[in-house]
Order: sequence, then structure tokens, then C-alpha cells
Amino acid sequence: MSPVLAFSLLGALLVVGVIAGAAIRLLDGRRRGGGHLLFDAAHSDGELGATATLVQFSTETCARCPQVRRMLSDIAADGDGLEHVEVDLTHRPDLSTRYRVLQTPTTFVVGPDGIVRARFNGVPRRDALSEALAAV
Repeated sequence: MSPVLAFSLLGALLVVGVIAGAAIRLLDGRRRGGGHLLFDAAHSDGELGATATLVQFSTETCARCPQVRRMLSDIAADGDGLEHVEVDLTHRPDLSTRYRVLQTPTTFVVGPDGIVRARFNGVPRRDALSEALAAV
């Protein structure tokens, strides 16, 4: 293989990696629709809130989960009828398949009827989370 071809392939691989990383970073923490998922409160230690429930999926090795836990707990404490529950996927890996959780932290905004209204992969943005809660 010629050095020009090798450096060209290396450069192309570098460009693809940068573009993929930028796309992942751009989508991290953005609001997505909940689809037709129904959250079962029996899968957590808490009850569903009268207004909404913030469900956080985390693992023991998740580095960003404590930050999200503090933020969601603060939001739930300030809101009337809001609850925050955490589901540890380390002990319940079957739930990651059921709710299609591919990364932690993942946050669901669940209505009082158990329907997932919004989902956030990664650290949710506070303003997007407020908009999702207002829509419930």
C-alpha cells in the first residue's frame, strides 16, 4: 500500500469519526417522543406522581447518573404532584430491553396514566425537561 493511499484512508477515517462524534453529542440530552410505551410502577421503588413522574434509568458504573439524580430530585421537589424514581439497570437488565434503554442515564417523563410522554438519552437539558413537564 502506498503512503498516499494509507494517509488518505487514515484522513477519511478521522473525518468520519469526528462527524459521528459530533452527531452523538448533538443528540445527547435532547427530547424524543415517548412512543407507545407504558411504564409499570411496579418496576420502581416509588409510585407514579399525580401530575408526572421522572423515571431515571441508571447503572452503578454510570458517571453522569449522580448529576442527573440531583437535578431530577430538585425538579420533583419543586413541582406539585411530581415524583422522581430511579431504576437501577444493574440489578434489572431485563428492563433495558423492555423499555429500549441503550445508554445511561436515560430519563422518561411519565404521565399519571403511566404513558411515557418524553424520553431523554444522556443528561437532559433543564429547559427541554421543563417543556416536557408542561406538556403533561
